Amino acid sequence: MGLPKYSFSKQEKLTGKKKVEGLFKKGSSFYLDDFQIRHLPSGEVGHNQILISVPKRNFKRAVDRNLLKRRIREAYRLNKHFIDKADDDPALYIAFIYLSKQILTFDNIQAQLIKCLERLGNSYVE
Repeated sequence: MGLPKYSFSKQEKLTGKKKVEGLFKKGSSFYLDDFQIRHLPSGEVGHNQILISVPKRNFKRAVDRNLLKRRIREAYRLNKHFIDKADDDPALYIAFIYLSKQILTFDNIQAQLIKCLERLGNSYVE
């Protein structure tokens, strides 16, 4: 398989109103630690696409929301190999929703995200 790619390209960002609405309407979800994970097979072959959400209700200051989104994105970038797939498998749409009311350290976020990615990877292994 080779070394994992530690990049986060533009193609890996979930954009488009129809895709996001489809994920939230038809996708499955689970809660793990301070995250809610919503996921849906895209039906297309390509990169997994992610969306990161930090609710304004929990963090009023945009600086805090952006800090958390950067930490989550970096943790995903370093650990996305947990949900690697074969080249012909359909990609996933994934939403990471941060639920904690505290600003966690990068190490805590990374540990929780690894658990989430392992569970997500196991649910799509056949």
